[in-house]
Amino acid sequence: MATAPRPRTTTRDPEELARRLTAWLDARLPGAKVSGVRVPESNGMSSETLLFDIEHPEPPVRACALRLAADPAAYTIFPVYDMALQYRTMRDVAEHTDIPVPRVLWLEEDLGALGAPFFVMERVEGRVPPDVMPYTYEGNWLHAASDAERAQLEEATISLIARLHDQHPVPRQESSALRRHVDAQRAYYAWVVEGLPRSPLIESAFDRLEAHWPEDEGEAVRNWGDARIGNIIYDGFEPAAVLDWEMAAYAPREVDLGWTVYLHRFFQDLTVGFGQPGLPDFLRREAVERRYEQLTGHRPRDMEFHTLYAALRHAIVMLRVAYRQIHFGEVQVPEDPDRLILHHAELAAMVQGSYW
Repeated sequence: MATAPRPRTTTRDPEELARRLTAWLDARLPGAKVSGVRVPESNGMSSETLLFDIEHPEPPVRACALRLAADPAAYTIFPVYDMALQYRTMRDVAEHTDIPVPRVLWLEEDLGALGAPFFVMERVEGRVPPDVMPYTYEGNWLHAASDAERAQLEEATISLIARLHDQHPVPRQESSALRRHVDAQRAYYAWVVEGLPRSPLIESAFDRLEAHWPEDEGEAVRNWGDARIGNIIYDGFEPAAVLDWEMAAYAPREVDLGWTVYLHRFFQDLTVGFGQPGLPDFLRREAVERRYEQLTGHRPRDMEFHTLYAALRHAIVMLRVAYRQIHFGEVQVPEDPDRLILHHAELAAMVQGSYW
């Protein structure tokens, strides 16, 4: 999937969105016009992003980005898109931490404007490690960087995650944050497979989690949720803006760390499978754990559990993406639904305890 043409993600017309956006903006900033509307090449598989400029004598920001809840007619990846929560999360992270997040400008929850809730934020310039083709492939800027430059990017990224965990205040937790997080994933999986073939592999991964539940779950902290370098805009090799907060939650530190480690391994495994060496010395699990401990004093625990959990969560998303491709007639339904999960072999190895 990461090496094939991008699957369809929307039925919306960008030109129509631009027209409606101009009308909406004029009501808030009289005389303002929207120009240069475009969809970024790195637009995600879930919520939609539009980039545009504001033409006005005194705009709050000229270069903007709009985050729009997913098109309900396009077989959405998640059942709920809480744009107000994303807006508040970004605002709170900016207020309580030194994490670079784009400044949020407006939140619109009235469906009459663009047909779905959205918010507008400043647009930060820079470059993002690509998903398609993956940054582990030859020919992109991160793969072409020197070892020292990639080490700088890795160091800055782990520092960013550590500071988020240490700086953001955490409300009192009355029950297990990890249990709530896993239960939410079970509910999400149930929604994905409702009326469709179930995944024996995903269900076996849930069983392994239960059998290897951490004795000490650790404290809950603010988790970014989608903690990976593909959601960061870099200025050179330093983070300039942290994006995509739709999976933010309070959970143990290792939930974010497991996601960071595994999502790199996902792309690395794909790259090796296509005959390229990839970036085998980048974002290695032991290096991430060691640097995080140096920065926070917290030694990551039960990381096999948490990398399995990350691979499991990613598998549920991938299964939903595959079912959307089936919905749009882009792929055929296989006899084995587990084959719809691009990393099914690696997830199976994790379930068997032989991956690492």
